[in-house]
Amino acid sequence: MLTPLAAQAQASQTVSGRVLGTDGAGLPGVNVVVKGTNVGTVTDVAGNYSLPAAPGTTLVFSFVGFLAQEVPVGRDATIGTVTLTTDTKALEEVVVVGYGTQRAEAVTGSVASISGETLREIPAANVTQALQGRLPGVQIAQTSSQPGAATQIRIRGTRSLTASNDPLIVLDGIPFPGSIGDINPNDIQSVDILKDASATAIYGSRGANGVVLVTTKGGKKGQKAQVTYDGFVGVKTLFSRFPMMNGQEFAQLRKDAGIYKNSLDEADDVDTDWQKLLYRNGMQTNQNVGLNGGTENGRYNFNAGYYQEEGVIPTQQYTRYSVRGTLDQGVGKYVRLGFTTNNSYSLTEGSNVGVYSSLTSSPIANPYNADGTLKRVIKMPLDDQWVTTKDVIEANKDRWLSQTRSFATYNALFGEFRMPGVDGLKYRVNLGVNYRQSQGGSYTGAGINSPVATTLSSAAVSNGVTTDYTVENILSYDRTFAEKHNINALALYSASNTTFNQTRISGRDIPSDAFQFYNIGLAATDIVVNPGEQVYQKSGLLSYMGRVMYSYDDRYLLSATVRSDGSSRLAPGHKWNTYPAVSVGWNIAKEGFMQDITAVNMLKLRAGYGVTSNQSIAPYATLGRLTTRPYNFGPTSYQTGLFVSELPNPNLGWEYSETWNYGLDFGVLKNRLSGTVEYYITNTRDILLGLPLPPTSGVNSYTANIGSTQNKGIELSLNGVILENLNGWTWEAGLNLYANRNKITSLAGEQQRDEGNWWFVGKPINVVYDYEKVGLWQQGDPYLNVLEPGGNVGMIKVKYTGGYNPDGTPSRPIGVLDRQILDVNPNFLGGFNTRVGYKGFDLSMVGAFQNGGLLNSTIYGASGYLNLLNGRRGNVKVDYWTPTNTDAKYPKPGGITSGDNPKYGSTLGYFDASYLKVRTISLGYNFDSNEWLKNAGVSRLRLYATAQNPFVLFSPYKKESGMDPETNSFGDENAAVPLGQNLRRILTLGTNAPATRTYIVGLNLTF
Repeated sequence: MLTPLAAQAQASQTVSGRVLGTDGAGLPGVNVVVKGTNVGTVTDVAGNYSLPAAPGTTLVFSFVGFLAQEVPVGRDATIGTVTLTTDTKALEEVVVVGYGTQRAEAVTGSVASISGETLREIPAANVTQALQGRLPGVQIAQTSSQPGAATQIRIRGTRSLTASNDPLIVLDGIPFPGSIGDINPNDIQSVDILKDASATAIYGSRGANGVVLVTTKGGKKGQKAQVTYDGFVGVKTLFSRFPMMNGQEFAQLRKDAGIYKNSLDEADDVDTDWQKLLYRNGMQTNQNVGLNGGTENGRYNFNAGYYQEEGVIPTQQYTRYSVRGTLDQGVGKYVRLGFTTNNSYSLTEGSNVGVYSSLTSSPIANPYNADGTLKRVIKMPLDDQWVTTKDVIEANKDRWLSQTRSFATYNALFGEFRMPGVDGLKYRVNLGVNYRQSQGGSYTGAGINSPVATTLSSAAVSNGVTTDYTVENILSYDRTFAEKHNINALALYSASNTTFNQTRISGRDIPSDAFQFYNIGLAATDIVVNPGEQVYQKSGLLSYMGRVMYSYDDRYLLSATVRSDGSSRLAPGHKWNTYPAVSVGWNIAKEGFMQDITAVNMLKLRAGYGVTSNQSIAPYATLGRLTTRPYNFGPTSYQTGLFVSELPNPNLGWEYSETWNYGLDFGVLKNRLSGTVEYYITNTRDILLGLPLPPTSGVNSYTANIGSTQNKGIELSLNGVILENLNGWTWEAGLNLYANRNKITSLAGEQQRDEGNWWFVGKPINVVYDYEKVGLWQQGDPYLNVLEPGGNVGMIKVKYTGGYNPDGTPSRPIGVLDRQILDVNPNFLGGFNTRVGYKGFDLSMVGAFQNGGLLNSTIYGASGYLNLLNGRRGNVKVDYWTPTNTDAKYPKPGGITSGDNPKYGSTLGYFDASYLKVRTISLGYNFDSNEWLKNAGVSRLRLYATAQNPFVLFSPYKKESGMDPETNSFGDENAAVPLGQNLRRILTLGTNAPATRTYIVGLNLTF
């Protein structure tokens, strides 16, 4: 609490007055402080203030966007009306660029920025969910639809084939080693994304895939203490069900297929809605309380948050507790000290429970006994299925559970010393100390989730610990000479070290359900400590960096960076790499010949070139790998042996990316319309590739610098103020577009294709290599018996690429040579936002869109086993071929098969990935102008209601299925027969938790 000093209190009198802006209107929220004390207040909605001050003291008036002003208090304790002058430089957007900030007009690299307040227009557990569709060049893809799940971030495409393509996350200036889900979105002040090499080079090899700079909230100097509350509650409902056949449709399918007869539990007049028996409505809540403020020489901000999200599948739930604090304090004239601490504890539950068993259950099977109780198992023609309903799951939640507890603390401390006698010269030391622990546990009781009641219970526990430290020594110099020459120079030396340790143990036949996973040592059988699941990794990075930014008269701009990194992950003799980056800018609008063109307020050309490198492979890849294998010696004894599974590579070095970037920034009509256009090209070589070896070598793989890729693209960002306080109305809108073209330019040696990994020279990194469906075979179509020996009318017809005989007949049957390379990447993607305000009301909408690309839905494809079209088990609802329905899209039931699925059944899962999605619509009312609230000390009060994911338009997949078209799984997940680990990168839409629609009401309060 701000209180006057005792000595001053004796002579203080009440001083009151009014603060005006340049337009003569009162300014609310201006900080008024008695200089040299903690006495202060804030102006009300009309600009009025009142506070105790002694004659002869000085009042300091400060407000964001205006020049601070100092006014002495007269002998009679009076002070006139104060008019604050607009600070044109302060009003310019400030961008975080790494180890500092720049005015937007001075930035020469490619940087995209968004404020925390804008991010929070989309209530989310994870900041990446709120970023989707908001910034050009940044692609956010959903990899799980379960509560609290993270997303995949790609900045300007995918560069590497097997090394990490994830960007570097920097939290409050320190590289962040944890999960981005540990960061409470309510704590975020801004997110700035560095996209090209000239911008990312300052972070060296860790920034090769782009850099996401997250800055958390801080207090304001001279601001009295404020308490804030931000919270919302909401209900989560299904966006849509999985499109499964009902009882009548399935009974007809089984008859049309003519393969299976009803089991004892099935009857054609039964219609069981298994999804209705499974789903529930979930609740979502977010509560945050904060305290912030500052003195003349310091500032602070503390916040505590609670977030909980329930899924629509029983027991699926994510809970997070977070505590954050920051302090920045001046000590004397030359020293500043401070810290930031971000701490979180999260609990993820229910990942063991899925939807597949409900989807695959026969809708004509009756789940109830004659007395109305649920059966334990239903019988289908070839399969017995454990009955899964929300009541069953809730009743067994202590016998069937999965939990992951994570505790993380991320801490940064700094000390800064301003050199006396040398204006602009500072030394700063940063220390980041981080710790993250993740404990997993799962337990499945005897007979749970199994058709066999005697199935043994099983349990597993895992523990992973990451410790990380970073020390940075920074010497900086920032000075303007002759009012036109600005030089900002920075030199850095840093050292970082990361250690990761993971253990896992599992067992079967736990003596009692009460033990769950807490004492696997008591398991009666199969206590397993798999060597492949025990991990210890330690790696370090040493770095030297220098950067100089020069500006002449804010017209001609130059930035040059040189950085040298040494990585412990790479081979001796190849550990160090030095790389440059340079960018230039020309503020054309500041030239004399532009001064008469009043419609143009800002026009800047930018160009940049830089080299970055990547060392994102597992530590010890240079050393090779030994793997254990038990070997039998007779019927009762065995020994554990070791064999070489990965060859060492003493020449393993850096992966390099060379980028050119060109940009144009503009603002016209008093900056009512502003935007950016950029073009870039990135060539990546010496790719860090885990290369499989033939079985004859006796070794599985080795890691080497092999191959090259290219990414090039264009980005457009537009922001406009359509109405600006027109009779109380305001209207703002924004649009961004992004198109990236990606291809592999070389593989190992002269190799042109690697079919096992779906890599092809001249084609994108992410493709599907499969047959291409062109229709269905119809009666009378020529060459059916030639192209598809043993085939039938109504089966899937795929593209034939072979030759023809002289008589016009195909020269061979369709086979593996006819597989096609199908690009999964969109033609372009982007997002839009708009906000309309009228007095205290505001209505906003945020959306995202994508044009083209391939969506791989395992629900319709062969790998999901939900479109067998033979009546064996539950089937997705499709329009299938019959003699009276020959225009159908899907093949004849009971036709030719490959394994259990229709031949070429995988092609049924490929859809046009286009969509336009409205992500949020929000309506709010701001009570800030209410005099009663002002008198009560409330400076902000806003109520709002939000609908999340309300609808999707222009989506072929939505039209077919009714479902949300966003992916929800990695390629090796959530399918009966998923893709292999090497194809995990191909995101799919599988049998993960269904998409949801959420309705939220919230409150923002400051006093």
